[in-house]
Amino acid sequence: MEGSARVFAGDFSGSTLSMPADEAGSPAWVVTPGGAWCRSLYLCGALTEVVEIADVLHCRVADPTGAFDIVSGGRRAAITEQIRAIPVPSFIAVTGTAQLYRRNGSDAVSVRPEFIQVIDRAIRDRWITVTADMTIARLELLLAALEGSTENTRAYSVVRHYGLTRERLRGMAAMIEGALDSVRTAPAAPPYAEADISTIVMEIIREKSGPRGVAVRDVIDEAGAGGYTEDAVLAAVRTLVANDDCYQPQKGYIKPL
Repeated sequence: MEGSARVFAGDFSGSTLSMPADEAGSPAWVVTPGGAWCRSLYLCGALTEVVEIADVLHCRVADPTGAFDIVSGGRRAAITEQIRAIPVPSFIAVTGTAQLYRRNGSDAVSVRPEFIQVIDRAIRDRWITVTADMTIARLELLLAALEGSTENTRAYSVVRHYGLTRERLRGMAAMIEGALDSVRTAPAAPPYAEADISTIVMEIIREKSGPRGVAVRDVIDEAGAGGYTEDAVLAAVRTLVANDDCYQPQKGYIKPL
């Protein structure tokens, strides 16, 4: 039985290759630059946006490398209603079908959800670590194809279609490293001042956040009244975003996650 592929948004969103299924009536494969062959996908991330257009929901689900476009509507009324009931932002897990299509003259990808569940940060972090391991294994196979040291025909087709080079594979490896860096571990306790300002900035963001969040400038001004410098506040904001305590719904604004 075919399992669901695990792939980062930063890899999936760059897909331009579709391969027909061997079985009649089965969906085509969406093949990513990182070598993932996707029909069913299992992904986890932060639901940061839900937009409804003509009874179709377009949802942004972000992981540390980018965002998936989750599209639900039409005959999938039950899961569409389920999505409507999920608070934004929330961590969610999604199992769905990968889709590649043409939009405005260029390739685009989306996921049609089959199952959605609200999860916690620990499950999301576990998904990141497992997906990183699987992606690294795929990159090693692509490197072997570049070197001509594998008989895997799928790997060769990916290398040819995307014109992969060692430099590009290194870039993908750096993307994985960045994703792993975002996973919250158990670091040593920071100096008191650093912990204190992050806590204060988080309290300001929660207190003043509205539908759009709160302007970063307002956070700086509020914390400045307590004696904190702009550079210190901005550093705290960057830390909170990196730790997924907050996200930026638009430029210049910050919102609790």
